[in-house]
Amino acid sequence: MSPSTASVHLNRLKIAYRVKVLVQGKHRFYSLEGPDVANALEGLSVLAGAGGSREKFVPNTSRGLRAARACCDHMAGATGASLHDRFKALAWPSAVPNGNDNAYDLSLEGMAAFGALGMDIAATRRLRRRFACACLDWGERRPHVGAALGRLCLEIALEKKMGDPGSRTQALGAASLGRREMLTRFGLPV
Repeated sequence: MSPSTASVHLNRLKIAYRVKVLVQGKHRFYSLEGPDVANALEGLSVLAGAGGSREKFVPNTSRGLRAARACCDHMAGATGASLHDRFKALAWPSAVPNGNDNAYDLSLEGMAAFGALGMDIAATRRLRRRFACACLDWGERRPHVGAALGRLCLEIALEKKMGDPGSRTQALGAASLGRREMLTRFGLPV
């Protein structure tokens, strides 16, 4: 299939609310709109005779980079993506009204929770950059928290010894104290 044909099909699926698109710079990342669409596609593949299930994506990056790393200036990897998922489950981030799908603000609960961690949200909002967004993680293929809030999360994690900056790499190691902190504060085993 040519790229232009794929673009036309993806646009039709987006208009029909079957896929959603995450725009990051000049790149567009498409994903299924939800479990209903996935179930329908799975059912169609069974009817079409495409037997067998597809194996789960497993990146071939080193264990250290995959576990936790810095993406530009915010936390990424499995730890960063798990934090994003946990924050969403706790309803701390909220979608920006009439904004980009991947832009976030904070709910009242989120502001209180981040404040309790010692984060100065007011100062973070005054920075001359985007406040918060979902940044697609290349290793996990799911988002982590990006922009100014993501940077603040990384700074707090390093300050509270939840991670140690790796030497000459983007990898972040987590000491046993950091693992306990992540489990206690967020319910995340690292």
